[in-house]
Amino acid sequence: MRPSVHGQEPQRKTLAACYPRSSGAVAALSDRLRHETSTRPCPVCATAADTARVVHAERFDPARVGSFAFASRKAPELMHWRLVECRTCGVLFASPAPRAELLADAYRDAGYDSREEARYAGATYGRLVRRLRARLPADGGALDVGAGDGAFLEVLQASGFADVMGVEPSRAALDAADLAIKPLIREGIFAARDFEPGRLALVSCLQTVEHLPEPLTVFNGAHALLRGGGALLVVCHDRMAAVNRLLGRCSPIYDVEHLQLFDPGSLRSLLERAGFEDIEIRPFANCYPLRYWMRLAPLPPRAKGGVIAALDRAGLGARALTVPVGNLAAVGWKRS
Repeated sequence: MRPSVHGQEPQRKTLAACYPRSSGAVAALSDRLRHETSTRPCPVCATAADTARVVHAERFDPARVGSFAFASRKAPELMHWRLVECRTCGVLFASPAPRAELLADAYRDAGYDSREEARYAGATYGRLVRRLRARLPADGGALDVGAGDGAFLEVLQASGFADVMGVEPSRAALDAADLAIKPLIREGIFAARDFEPGRLALVSCLQTVEHLPEPLTVFNGAHALLRGGGALLVVCHDRMAAVNRLLGRCSPIYDVEHLQLFDPGSLRSLLERAGFEDIEIRPFANCYPLRYWMRLAPLPPRAKGGVIAALDRAGLGARALTVPVGNLAAVGWKRS
């Protein structure tokens, strides 16, 4: 059964409706990505990059940067920046990497075509929230960092949160939001100063932490916004999961959008450094239509398109499949 909100089936946005950038804008972005980079220290523990172990050399082709290069749930290009492993905390991170201002521009102008998949993701993450709901402060709000078209905000409302808000940089994703949800989403990059400290019972950061130029700053901000007994819910890739080790650099987790990749140990270190306690980290399975799983498969684009078309002709493309694909759910609590 496909997930729905308030009993309504989700309507998929077409590519044409999500205004991908012009060829000139894409070329300009590609050039900037190539030239506007800088060395960065470890984003978790600030250890200098020159002490880190080089794991993968940069794999980047400006000609392959398209309108959806910084879009959510896109087809993988299998490109990434130079990746090094911190010898202190173990996180794998990009250095050199594009400047934060350039990344903000790229996310702002990115295309969007994953409305259907956002509903499936929201349903999965809703099950994670329901595990926490009884322990969270009853009267606090909820904030989703990287809210996309707001699908998860609807799930939060259905879970009993009356005070719900989100932050999202992509204009196309915001334009895809339902009219009742769009006013709840602040356009732009998350900054804790934009919100009232101690207002929230829950902050969520779902498949977003890999994209953040300064994840520790964001998690510190989340901690400040939470009231005592509140929690930060994080979903991210596990770079050491069996499927990601098997696929290697053919795994979609290796991407120009991802500035760092975690395993359970480095994710725990990030949460601890931000002041969270009683941290729980565990793997979980995702549910998406078969056509989306094929979109992520490490196949040539033409072959992939043919398989997806065949699945749709057979009436199988929309069939949901739940698969453990190497993702982690983590919860960190603020002391009461």
